[in-house]
Amino acid sequence: MVTLAPENATKEQVLALANAGVVVSLGHTDASFETACSYAKVGARAVTHLFNAMSGLGHREPGLVGAALATGTLDVGLIADGLHVDPAAMGFAIRAKQGPGKIFLVTDAMSTIGTDKTHFLLNGREILRGRGRLTFADGTLAGADMLSSVRFIHEKLGMPVEEAIRMATAYPADAIGIASHKGRLIASADADFLLLTPELQLRSTWIGGRKAYDASII
Repeated sequence: MVTLAPENATKEQVLALANAGVVVSLGHTDASFETACSYAKVGARAVTHLFNAMSGLGHREPGLVGAALATGTLDVGLIADGLHVDPAAMGFAIRAKQGPGKIFLVTDAMSTIGTDKTHFLLNGREILRGRGRLTFADGTLAGADMLSSVRFIHEKLGMPVEEAIRMATAYPADAIGIASHKGRLIASADADFLLLTPELQLRSTWIGGRKAYDASII
């Protein structure tokens, strides 16, 4: 899977990538609605973190946001921590998305996830961790975590818990073409899953059917 901006790639290149089995996602771009739709027609299949780092939704120029919601073939990632995107914008995007493509949850998570690190370097730039978020030194948001996003859209947006979990599991697996063995607890699939409390707090993490983390052991 690769994220690219139409400004930096031709349609022929997108078609070549798609034909080679690469999932092409549009993002980090000021592309217009028409441009984004035309790239979807030649093989782009997804949009990277909706609303963030892209042309916005305007009433005369719908931009990439408009194309992401109106184009049924596009699967669309969304950072749903309540910081990267306003809850109202998340809500209308979820209601407006045309199928069969889905909105799925992404994190932009980095190497501090699951640790107590407060800072680290990424490509020579310092990333700071605090107040439930990752930021660059200038305050630019840099990452979130998945379980918090699931809880957020369930508790704050009223999303049924089953659908919130599908947005973090089944839908992203569908988007990258690995639904046969990831994203679902079914026969022949990899037994990768979380055990959660009714309040959506983490009890344990299982990878390949083996317990990899137990929250009761600290």
